[in-house]
Amino acid sequence: MNMKKWLTAALACSVFALAACGGSNTEKAASPAQPASSEKVYRVAMNAEFAPFESLNTTNQVEGFDVDLVNAMAKAGNFKVEFKHQPWDSLFPALGNGDVDFLTSAITITDDRKQTMDFTKPYFEITQVILVPKGKEIKSVEDLKKANKVGVVTGNTGDFAASKILGNESPKIARFENLPLLIKDLESGGLDAVISDSAVVANYVKNNSDKGFSMVAVPDFDIENYGIAVRKGDTATLNMLNDALERVRSTGEYDQIYSKYFAK
Repeated sequence: MNMKKWLTAALACSVFALAACGGSNTEKAASPAQPASSEKVYRVAMNAEFAPFESLNTTNQVEGFDVDLVNAMAKAGNFKVEFKHQPWDSLFPALGNGDVDFLTSAITITDDRKQTMDFTKPYFEITQVILVPKGKEIKSVEDLKKANKVGVVTGNTGDFAASKILGNESPKIARFENLPLLIKDLESGGLDAVISDSAVVANYVKNNSDKGFSMVAVPDFDIENYGIAVRKGDTATLNMLNDALERVRSTGEYDQIYSKYFAK
């Protein structure tokens, strides 16, 4: 092949190669962009042993006031959630370690807890009350001081209240891992009284009217509020939840959920 023919052929190949490359790029650019699968699902932990706020149904799915409220908030705020039931004493470490994104478990907002986590605006108001079995004459804090055994759930606000009245190391305080175990011991006669949240105690008395238990409200216990707990400094999640909570309140859906669980 002479030099002139060789240059002509080489030029033709170069043009063809460039066209082929250009065709490849054009085809790639024309392809539709794939949607990013980065939509976050917020992991929500709770101790589902505190009806009617959270409990497990017959298929081991979480249910209750807190569950319905968070689901309504997720819909209003256009985000997704998945719930996880775990022991009460593991909730706060799981939040701090980043294993979960927030906690919804009838958690009382306290100054001590606010040192290590942030809370949404309050979503439920309660106080501590005394659950008294039939045959026990306990109507005041002074009566409570004379009792042999007072049951509480370890780390709950009722535990703090009992410690304040009887002393943190008092042998009169019987601490339990969860509410079902606490109630079981009360029903079997092992306790003279229980201190717990008013809405939870009221729910138990309402659903067990045949057992003759009574709820005693005393002025010695302060008004408290539940809040959703997020990691300290996680303002993005906190603002998202506060905004969603406000939306649920403003539409009246909060009142509907409340009536479902607490209508008299």
